[in-house]
Amino acid sequence: MDKKKTLVIGASENPERYSNLAVQKLTAHQHPVVAIGLKKGSIGNTVIESQQIPFIDVNTVTLYINPSRQPVYYDYIFSLHPKRIIFNPGTENEEFAEQAKQKGIITQEACTLVLLSTGQY
Repeated sequence: MDKKKTLVIGASENPERYSNLAVQKLTAHQHPVVAIGLKKGSIGNTVIESQQIPFIDVNTVTLYINPSRQPVYYDYIFSLHPKRIIFNPGTENEEFAEQAKQKGIITQEACTLVLLSTGQY
């Protein structure tokens, strides 16, 4: 199986949050995971950073933040040169998706958890 290093933006230590489940599921499917959240913490062995770290070899960025909070991440995400950005339910952002497409980045309005459980990740 192809391992896709994934950056989860909006990660939370709260086990009831979808971002937390996504980190756990990605890890269970053996995808390397890096995470950024409002505050530092961890989900299992995955450290949640609170700063925009220049991670390398990021294949996929999966968003768990409201569209109104996304603009501060645009340049950062583009600087990582991901192959795709997943807009999870509630994070859909036409402006950002359009900018990403112009840079040759695949955008998906999908649920990371569903993609993983159906083998489409």
